[in-house]
Amino acid sequence: MTQRTMARRKIMNTSVELTELGFGASVIGNLYRVTPPHDAQAAIEAAWESGIRYFDTAPHYGLGLSERRLGAVLRDRPRDAYVVSSKVGRLLVPNERPHGLDSEGFVVPDDLRRQWDFSRDGVLRSIEATLERTGLDRLDVVYLHDPDDHWRQAADEAMPALAELRDQGVVGAIGAGMNQSAMLARFLRETPADVVMLAGRYTLLDQSALDDVLPAARALGKSVVAVGVFNSGLLSRDRPAQGMTYDYREAPPAVVARALAIAEVCAAHGTTLPAAAVAFPYSHPSIINVTLGMRTAEQVGRNVDLHRQHIPEALWEDLRARELIRSDVPVTNRTGRSARCL
Repeated sequence: MTQRTMARRKIMNTSVELTELGFGASVIGNLYRVTPPHDAQAAIEAAWESGIRYFDTAPHYGLGLSERRLGAVLRDRPRDAYVVSSKVGRLLVPNERPHGLDSEGFVVPDDLRRQWDFSRDGVLRSIEATLERTGLDRLDVVYLHDPDDHWRQAADEAMPALAELRDQGVVGAIGAGMNQSAMLARFLRETPADVVMLAGRYTLLDQSALDDVLPAARALGKSVVAVGVFNSGLLSRDRPAQGMTYDYREAPPAVVARALAIAEVCAAHGTTLPAAAVAFPYSHPSIINVTLGMRTAEQVGRNVDLHRQHIPEALWEDLRARELIRSDVPVTNRTGRSARCL
């Protein structure tokens, strides 16, 4: 099979380049249901063949299972050919009172538990443990993972520790990943963060990041990785329906109706809601990557196909005119979708 190549974008002020589409490895950590080992391996290999060279994982994902599975496939590939990010803030420690299965959404034994720790020592221990699980010699990007309730320690201890590692050349870029945008803006403004991972706050249904983190990134010359672009499910099908999820709960009827209206405009422009959802974050010049969860080789193929689809500029103009997206959504900074995968 001939390997494709995929366009890359640099995390500003660093040497780290991400392919425009990233492989989100949470689901291969048995998120919500078991992913058989052969499916996880096939998904990673299919991503590689498609040209994806950015892979994101975390200790939280399956209590280390995602990191182990990802490392098992990547560690024999040329190390300079790909970028791996993982996260700190949740140390994995022995669980003194196991009940059988993890209680945080992953179908794995709960012999370990997560312990919040954004101290300098916790950061260093977490990175060391991730390297052991993956079998890799380094991490290219390290994010603080969901520090919502830990701003002071994350800003005063964890981020300076990561900055020291970056300045020593141990990691290439540092940042934070969260489901909210306001605190991510603070990390960009008040800490040495290079990049933030923004979950669900710049999508076809939620452009609230235009109020804080995206202007901060643009003003400071920093970068944003977009995840959660389907808003946990509602934007993942051509025709949204009642009972689908939005932000991890059943979507309210009004939100479903809005998603349906957007889908109809997409169809009128010769595209689909999921393809537009994948393309939309690139409308902002600070967003350099969209990372999607990929459980199987088939899902990889679908996501790559969505990413490669041409989206007419007129779609965004029409959505703005119909007030289905905000009027201040910038025009796309792409001159053509077809040139991204060669």
